[in-house]
Parts: sequence; structure tokens; C-alpha cells
Amino acid sequence: MKVVLAEPRLLKESVSIISDLVSDVQIKFDSDKLEIIAMDPANVAMIVFKLLSSSFVEYDVQGEETIAINLDSLKQILNRAKINDKTTLELDNEKNRLKIILDGEGKRNFNLGLIDIREREQKIPELKFPVSIEMNSGSFNEVVEDMAIIADSIILSALKDEFIIEAASHVSDARVNIKPSDGNKIDFNAGDEDSIKSKYSVEYLKKIIKGSKLVDKVSLKFGSDYPLEINYSLTDKLQLRTILAPRVSND
Repeated sequence: MKVVLAEPRLLKESVSIISDLVSDVQIKFDSDKLEIIAMDPANVAMIVFKLLSSSFVEYDVQGEETIAINLDSLKQILNRAKINDKTTLELDNEKNRLKIILDGEGKRNFNLGLIDIREREQKIPELKFPVSIEMNSGSFNEVVEDMAIIADSIILSALKDEFIIEAASHVSDARVNIKPSDGNKIDFNAGDEDSIKSKYSVEYLKKIIKGSKLVDKVSLKFGSDYPLEINYSLTDKLQLRTILAPRVSND
């Protein structure tokens, strides 16, 4: 197995974001993509990451290969990649290592030992969302950071023509109202329900929204007291999708 990226940031930024949520993961390579499906230790967030073969300038994968790796160790190496460095990942089965080559002004070689993790295969849940929002990823970041000043959880609400993000503590509250526009889309299919509302952890959201480093738009899907799907996608290149469990405690 050997794959070569001309845009190291696609993997570099993605690994950095995912490593904030999980440490040891399995990476699956097949003919179409590199894929990570992982659940954080608290079973609050599931990460589904795909880096498509069309993102690579060279993609040589015969059949399927699955390796287990420590993301913090991989992140430290990828952080050494400069913007124009070609980044090669090559599997050394004999030594049970992943060879990483950063090729720019000079050629730097790293060998990262693979690990053995015992976990069952993660299955992506089949979810049906009554609400879908598309908006500027930077704008969503700003709102989450605003709400973080007030409380450790935020409430997402949707009407047919409005998306509301709010937070409240015993002494303070904040609210942002977003209407459909050229940059914001609201798709409301909740049947007889007039509104949809659910609460989520700010701590997790602040980690997930770093996906804005990858793309300018974010897709949000949720339901009442239902998981939130946050999706960052680059057509024909990558998808970073997180499914976040709702907060249902009386906090």
C-alpha cells in the first residue's frame, strides 16, 4: 500500500481535529478511500472521516488494508509537513510500521509503529433528520463561541423559516436568530410539528467546529432530543462528519 498527497493539509487538519476526540483509531484503506470510523471514549460523539482516492496524486491500494494507529503520534509527524510538501504513506508489513515521507525542499522519512487495538467494528447509525441547515462554517463557529461564554450547553431550535441558537445559565442568556439567505439554507420537514429543539454540549462542539479549517460551509442536521450531525465536505476530496448525542439531563 502506498498513497501520495499533494495537499498535506487535507490529512493534517483532519487528523488534528479527530485527535481531539479520539486517540487510538483504525484506518481502513480500500480502492476508493481512506476511512476512519470511531467513537469517543464517553460514547458521546461518533466521527466518520473519508479522504477519497481522488484527493491523492498516487493511490496504490490492493484490496483492503486496515491499520491501527495513535493519532497524537501521527499528528505530530503531519504537523511537520509544509504546505507544498508531498506526503507519502506507505505500509511496511514486515516491520509493522507506517512509513511517512514529507517531500519538499528535502525528503524527511518517519516510521510510525502500528498498534494493536481490540474493538468491535463501529456501525454508523441510520438516522432520519427532520431539519437540515446549511450555513457558513465560520459564522457557526462564532455563534458557538458566543454561547460558550454563557453556558456549557447550547440549544438548537428550528422553525420553517428560522434557525435559533441559544444558551442560558442561572444569571445570563444569549440568543442568535438566523433567517434563510444566500448563505443560509433551512430545510424543515417535521410534519405536524411547528418547531424542533435539542440541546448539545459546548465542549464537544468547540472541538468539532474546527472542521471549518477544511471548508467554508457546514451542514447541520438534528431533531428534537435527537443526535446532531455536523458535516464538512469537499466535493471529490473529503468528508468529515460527526454525530453528536443530545444532552437530555436537566441542567
